[in-house]
Amino acid sequence: MLLKLFFYTAVLLIAILGYRSFAHTPHGLAVGEDAPNFTLSDAAGKSHSLSDYRGRYLVLYFYPKDDTPGCTKEACHFRDDLSQLEKLGAKVVGISVDSSESHGKFAEKYKLPFTLLADTDGKVADSYHALSNFFVVKIAKRHTFLIDADGKIKKTYTNVNVSNHSQQIIDDLKAIQNMQ
Repeated sequence: MLLKLFFYTAVLLIAILGYRSFAHTPHGLAVGEDAPNFTLSDAAGKSHSLSDYRGRYLVLYFYPKDDTPGCTKEACHFRDDLSQLEKLGAKVVGISVDSSESHGKFAEKYKLPFTLLADTDGKVADSYHALSNFFVVKIAKRHTFLIDADGKIKKTYTNVNVSNHSQQIIDDLKAIQNMQ
């Protein structure tokens, strides 16, 4: 009985602290703001920076964990829709706090033809307000940023449905380009 009470008290405390951390998180980047710069390594150890993608749209998506059901579904939809995204002048780059080695295995297993970057310390995810920090465990939130050719945030996606997310971005890119 005492063990159960301790367990439920600990769960309640973690829930309260987690909520307080979430509630005090800044609400994110605004459309029109400069996208935070980054330099991270891919699975092969090659460095990539935001400036490498200047002159085209960048779909920068943060995801929690390699080879998990939701993240796999999202990545495979991006893979399957990549030719449409590229026709619209966009590159796709995924970021999580997993290692470069983990990204390499994930990309190979699902034949992902786009770049996955390792943000092992979570600093880039944090700069995009896309990091959940549970004491010693850091996990990227499922957030996506559509960045324009000048490095400005064009659209943010913080409530992502992995089933239709890549199509949503395709539709938004078409609408944005039709307005120009």
